[in-house]
This record gives sequence, structure tokens and C-alpha cells, in this order.
Amino acid sequence: MFQTFTETASPDQGPPRLAQLRAAMASERLDGYLVPRADAHQGEYVAPGDERLAWLTGFTGSAGFCIVLNDLAGVFVDGRYRVQVKAQVDTNHFTPVNWPEMKPADWLRANLPDGGGVGFDPWLYTPEQIDAMEAGLKDSGISLIPCTNLVDRIWPDRPDPPKGAIRPYPEALAGLTHAQKRATLAAELTASAQAAAVITLPDSIAWLLNIRGSDIPRNPVPHAFAILHATGKVTLFVDPDKLDDHVRTHLGGDVVLRPPSAFGPALHSLGGPVRLDHKSVPLWVMHELDQGGVIRHWGDDPCILPKACKTPAEIDATREAHLRDGAAVCEFLTWFDDQPHGSITEIDVVRKLEDCRRATGVLLDISFDTIAGSGPNGALAHYRVSTSSNRRLTSGDLLVLDGGGQYLDGTTDITRTLPVGPPGDAERTAFTRVLQGMIAMSRVRWPAGLAGRDLDVLARYPLWLADQDYAHGTGHGVGVNLCVHEGPQRLARISEVPLRPGMILSNEPGYYREGAFGIRIENLLVVHDAAPLPGGDMAGKLCFETLNFVPINTRLVMSDMLTEDERRWLNEYHATCRAKIAPRLGDAGRLWLEKATAPV
Repeated sequence: MFQTFTETASPDQGPPRLAQLRAAMASERLDGYLVPRADAHQGEYVAPGDERLAWLTGFTGSAGFCIVLNDLAGVFVDGRYRVQVKAQVDTNHFTPVNWPEMKPADWLRANLPDGGGVGFDPWLYTPEQIDAMEAGLKDSGISLIPCTNLVDRIWPDRPDPPKGAIRPYPEALAGLTHAQKRATLAAELTASAQAAAVITLPDSIAWLLNIRGSDIPRNPVPHAFAILHATGKVTLFVDPDKLDDHVRTHLGGDVVLRPPSAFGPALHSLGGPVRLDHKSVPLWVMHELDQGGVIRHWGDDPCILPKACKTPAEIDATREAHLRDGAAVCEFLTWFDDQPHGSITEIDVVRKLEDCRRATGVLLDISFDTIAGSGPNGALAHYRVSTSSNRRLTSGDLLVLDGGGQYLDGTTDITRTLPVGPPGDAERTAFTRVLQGMIAMSRVRWPAGLAGRDLDVLARYPLWLADQDYAHGTGHGVGVNLCVHEGPQRLARISEVPLRPGMILSNEPGYYREGAFGIRIENLLVVHDAAPLPGGDMAGKLCFETLNFVPINTRLVMSDMLTEDERRWLNEYHATCRAKIAPRLGDAGRLWLEKATAPV
């Protein structure tokens, strides 16, 4: 299996490691130290040797950080992880902090009132992050001090960097050759009077060069750094052990291969101006350019928007991936509905769903560890089942099942909430509100130029009417055989990036009642130009196309809460599921699908 169920960190190791870190701080005469969950590539998913936050604290969530002082250690987590963090850290030594409500600068001001020096690794922080923190610390007497990584110093068996093999990505699926991509972006640099751009995001490098890697589980990206020159050539800094002759031939003569150790000297030798992305490049890179006297300009990673706006070939490919994956999920649901109540566990669910995806014969990996949270575990938005947390599904439970696959032609992500036995009225009412928000987002048409923050409210409105909400964004960007969480597109209150045709986003409102149950419904959507409506007088509208086709469990729907338009959408969606998925199923699956898509 791709997914395992062992505990990856332990709270009891936190206190002695914290003591060692404080001793290292004392040796450097530091009053504090920042420990992010980040690597030099600012990836959400990191290699084992970059799991510094988990190693130190025990907290294994995908976002957060720790600030260690001499007498206090705050673990900052957002709304997805506020229950989880309490179970994973020793709260006698680590204090959970609600972030982003509490800013790190404000916390430091409150807990270092006399000022002091706070160390950090400049490889693990971006200029934007440090600038924001320094602005918040102005006139506080607290200074941020770049230094070597103190956690690495005290981590005796820290795993080595990964050396996963790199492979070419088919141009027929990408829609463009890497020479075409390089030429287009080089022309943009020339138009901006920039000589080069430094690229440090692995998925940007993978997209630009039509390659995929295997350094990070679930995300087919390589760890590497790149410099894109205004000539269209690229210097790629990568471990040579990751490359075979096939990949070298694919890259060709316009991609110069250098070892990672050559990255710093190459930065010093660049002729400027050089573009840096303030939001993603390590601060270390900025320091190296400054030491070399190289002029730098702030600007977005040149790959970000082109990667987000998928080509027609990528959209066609990912449609097929989602139909294949949808059939696999329906085969799972056929099995699931046939299991006696109390006979299976969360781990059984995860294993069976992965087996159904593997049965396609083309699954490369899962796109993230499957979330299978039943009852109170479902209230943990990013729950990961382990042998110690594994729970047997019992009558009355809701199961939040969120998973996806990595296929050569697409990255999938889908969530369904499933009842075990008869669901309660409170659960059905909340589920229906979540469904109404999901339908509203699926149906919306909007003027070009609006961002995710402008649409996010649509999914929350039905819940807000009942004084309910969810503490995560409504949707994230998704790649094509790349990262399941992709920027810059998002459906979230903080997203200011205008939505554009070709962008793929998730649509996943939810509701979570701590200690009781969770609900989430998710489909992926792709942005398109909207066809004009008869009688309309407004051009330039955009709309969404739904990519996932798996029935939504109607046993959880309070049909009298739905409007006629909402009921029509649900019935039409289910009719489309039957038409698209039934031919891909076995006999039992087709019978199950017919019943699951009966009109409401």
C-alpha cells in the first residue's frame, strides 16, 4: 500500500528535544528560535529530513510552526488542527496558539517584553514572511537573526535528502513542449528588462521542463533549483543521481545541468536584474544575490499563472483521470454499502479505497493520505488514521472520506460524507446546508476579474444562516499529475488572485462538531468562459465545469430544505453520474449506481 498507519511522531519525545534546542539557543546567545514546517522549496509536503516541526513537537499537521523561547514554546496552528494539536504535543511543555488570529510578531512582543534575538534558518523562510514579522516587531527591541539550523544540529539520525528518480512527462498530455514554455516565459522576462528568474518551487520546475519526480510521497515533483534565463535557456541544479540518459535527452542542450552545490556560486555570477518571488524564494537566495552585488527585482514566479491555467490537452487528460477515478470510488461505495454495521474500521476503509484505485492498473500514487474519519474523528478536518486512533464504524456514525489518486493524466481529489446506519436529524440538516453551499458554488456565473475571496461566501451562506461555519478555505488549486494543493488559485477569504479559464479548484464546504461528527462534500471544478444566456446583456462571464462524478449520499439530504433549482441540480448531477460512470462499472456497481442516483 501507499498509505501506512504508524504514528509518525510522539509527544513524549518533545520535552527532551526541546531542552536540547534551548541548550543550542544558549550556545548561540539567542532568546528564541523559529521552527517552521517548511523546506527550502516552501512545499506543503516535505521529505522526512525536513519534518523538523514534527520531530521537535510531535505535531504532524501540514501547516504550522513553533516559536521556542527560554521559558515558553508556542505551537501555532490554524483552524484545521486545533483539536489535533492538543492530542499530539505535550501541553505541559508546548502551548497551542491559534493562528493566524495570533500573529507571531504579536506573540513575541507579549512574551519577550524586554526584547531579544530570535534565530531562524534563512533557507526555510521567504522574504515576505520575514518582512511581515519584522514590520510587526518594529520598535519592540526584538530582532530576527539568520543562523544555521539548530534543529538539524541536535537531530542525530536526521534522514538524508531524497534522491528520487526524475522522468519525462509526455508532451501530448502537457499540451506544450518545454521549449515552447521556456520561450514564452523568456519573452516575458525580456519584456520586463530582466535577465533571469530564480525558480525554487518544485512543481514550477516540473511544469516548466515537462518532468516529474519522486522525492516527495504523493507529489510527483523533484527537489531542485533552477535559473530561467532571458535567452530561454535554463540552468537546473539537481542531484545527478536523479537523472538517467532518457531524461537528459528529453531536457536537451538548452537545459544546463549542475549539482546543487553550484547554486550559490551561480547566483553570485548572474548579471541582473534577476526576478525573485517574494512569496516563495528562500531568504538565503536574496542574501546570496546581495552579497554578489546582483540587482534583483521582485516579481511572481513566472511559472505560477501559466501552470495554473491548464492547456486544453491537460483539461482533456484530467477529465479522463476523474472519470476513471470516479468509477473506482463507485466500486468502493458498492462494497461499503454492503458491509454490516460495526464490521469495518477506518483502516479497512482506507485500504479498500486504495485497492479500488489500484485496480485501475494505472495508479501511480495516492494524491494525499486518505482521510477516513468516523464519528468524532470526522470532526478533525485533516484526520490521518493510525493504528492507535483507528475506530470501528458503528451505527449512527458519519464517515468523512476524502482521498484522491495520482495518475499520469491527472490528479484527483474527492470527498463524500457517508452515513453508517440511520443518520440523525441534526446531521442531516447540517449536511443539507453544506450541500446547498456546494451546489451554489457549482452553479455560479461571475464577471471576469473576481477572485476566490469574492466567491467564498456562496458556499458559507447556508451555514451562516444557522450560525455555523467551517475553519478552512472552500477550495484549493489542483495540478495535473502535480501537487493536489496548487497555487495561486484558491476559493478562500484571503485569495486575491483573479480566477481565469483553465484553473482547477476544489469546492469543499464542510461542517465539524467537535467530539461528535464531521461533514464535507467535495468536487473539483475547472474555470471556463461562460456562454451567453438568452436575454442577458453582460458579456465576459466565467463559470465552472464539474470534473468529479460520484453520487452524493441522498440519505443525508433533507429534500424539503432544497429549492427547486437545488433539487434540479442534484438530480441532473446524478443523471450525469449514471451516464458517464455506469459503462465503467461491473454488474454490482451498475446496480448500486442506479439506486444511489435515484431522483430526490
